[in-house]
Amino acid sequence: MAILIWGAGAMGGSIGAGLVRAGHDVIFVDNVPEHVAAINRQGLKIVGPIFQDIVSAKACLPEQVEGRFDCILLSVKAQHTEAATRALEPHLAEHGCVVSVQNGLNELVIKEIVGAERTIGCFVNFGADYLEPGVVQYSGRGAVVVGELDGKSSVRLTALHRLLLDFDESAVLTNNVWGYLWGKLIYGAQLFATALTNDSIADCYANPTFRPVLTALGQEVGAVARANDIETQAFNGFDPHAFAPGASQDLINKSLDDMVAFNRRSAKSHSGIWRDLAIRKRRTEVKPQLGPIVDTGRKIGVSTPMTARLIDMIIEMEDGKRSFSPENMAELASAAKAA
Repeated sequence: MAILIWGAGAMGGSIGAGLVRAGHDVIFVDNVPEHVAAINRQGLKIVGPIFQDIVSAKACLPEQVEGRFDCILLSVKAQHTEAATRALEPHLAEHGCVVSVQNGLNELVIKEIVGAERTIGCFVNFGADYLEPGVVQYSGRGAVVVGELDGKSSVRLTALHRLLLDFDESAVLTNNVWGYLWGKLIYGAQLFATALTNDSIADCYANPTFRPVLTALGQEVGAVARANDIETQAFNGFDPHAFAPGASQDLINKSLDDMVAFNRRSAKSHSGIWRDLAIRKRRTEVKPQLGPIVDTGRKIGVSTPMTARLIDMIIEMEDGKRSFSPENMAELASAAKAA
């Protein structure tokens, strides 16, 4: 059966194109009419260092979708998860599943709408950007991980993993998808901090002035994960042990150096957060991505002053009340000191 990819932007477009190239039947859904029209007219063009191709696949707007599907890959911005899940639910087969190819803890939202039994967790860390209607840049390989929310194995999970191997031969099947998702929250919080400047991701991680700030922020989010009984997982140079209490400076520096090296290899120099602020001039995912960290910390008694301040600072940038500046990093660090 066809695989429905709901959200044909950076992540969804890259995965969908890879699956089409592997011989799978893919249908793209997107809410940007110009993007849908371009894909139907001339195919989806993928540029970048991994592969360059134009793949042919059907594309439609959400209101044009017909039929029900066993597998729907949801790849929209976190703030659109609820609306997108409600829109796709009528098209999900009774025993089908929604796979969250997103950043954040969107599985919590999805399972409340379609049910936990029809939700599969997914973690991705490859680089990609939507460039213009009909064109996506697949910038660099990164982790692709899938797992059942309860950590159990299943026939459908094995089948999904086999499918994703056709996109990335290093795709991982895990019994601890929450560990990867929370690990990405630590890394993701740091990426939001890098978006306070105009420097690239790699340059921010390499900057000796920024490193203490990024480390403290990572340790704050890591403390919430640990108190929530989450065993965070390593990926692409990110080592959760480097952001644990008492971590040696050597271990911290090694993880930061490894993340610099990983990001230097990608054609994606800046985060999607920075692109939203600097180029696309639109709201970021800051509240749905980082908000759950603050909320969880509040519930279990772990203070998150840096994360809370970072959310406010990104919103100020969205509102045009703050500019890109290295001084923003120092202001972020002061939040922890004030607390």
